[in-house]
Amino acid sequence: MKTHSAAWYDSMYNNRALVPDHAAHFADWSKTSADARAALKCTLNIAYGDGPNESLDIFPASKPNAPVVVFIHGGYWRSLDKADHSFVAPPLHDMGVCVVVVNYALCPGTAELPVTIPDIAQQMVKAMAWTWHNIAHHGGNPQNVTVAGHSAGGHLAAMLLACDWKHVDPSIPAHWIQKALSISGLYDLTPLRKTPFLQDSLRLTAKHARMASPALWPRPRKGVLYTVAGGDESPEFLRHNRLIHQVWGARAVPVCEELAGLNHFSIVTDLTKKGTRLSALTKALLDL
Repeated sequence: MKTHSAAWYDSMYNNRALVPDHAAHFADWSKTSADARAALKCTLNIAYGDGPNESLDIFPASKPNAPVVVFIHGGYWRSLDKADHSFVAPPLHDMGVCVVVVNYALCPGTAELPVTIPDIAQQMVKAMAWTWHNIAHHGGNPQNVTVAGHSAGGHLAAMLLACDWKHVDPSIPAHWIQKALSISGLYDLTPLRKTPFLQDSLRLTAKHARMASPALWPRPRKGVLYTVAGGDESPEFLRHNRLIHQVWGARAVPVCEELAGLNHFSIVTDLTKKGTRLSALTKALLDL
């Protein structure tokens, strides 16, 4: 097996360094998110638990009993916020969807309350359980929920597809989540242990990397994952995109695509544009 230098790992995984204008993307997300909250009916900062950052925003659909999309933001499990990602709500709202945008605690947490990636995964399980029990009060159909996410959020979406809910809450169907969309997701976390710029914040142990790597799990018994990455992303992100398709197989991952001309940040914006491939794939996954 080929060994790589620390600098190589940073060159493959440090997306802000790879996209020099990343700050402009973040500024656009922030502005369009504020616009979305001003334009759409929404209920903000609903607690799904009593832990750090355990809150979510809901953008209800225009009609009752609507399909639901739960969106999980990226930021390498250590940065960004749901408020930076309200911009995903308007295009999904236009499709007739009830949109839920979730927050989670960020690594590394504090000395008193450290945060690991498995901890965040458990928070997402808690957020989804809250959605099952409560989304009907906000006009969403709990029987028709898709989970989507970008980067770290795409990784968490894939984990949720594989969750066996009977071990979480016996009142939830065992294979409740049937549809997931991962945008630029990561599926084997072991390389991140060798990536210098992430080591201090993630503090990723070998045990936690194994626990939280969907590519090291058996494929989900039911449900489908659509996985996409930008064609201009690093070779490692493109490898991850192909990896989950190879490991879980075409039945579980029927869509595995590289979207030409898009980088790690512009690909999320593409979700908001009508007529794009990502918009079409999202509509197809939602069966709209």
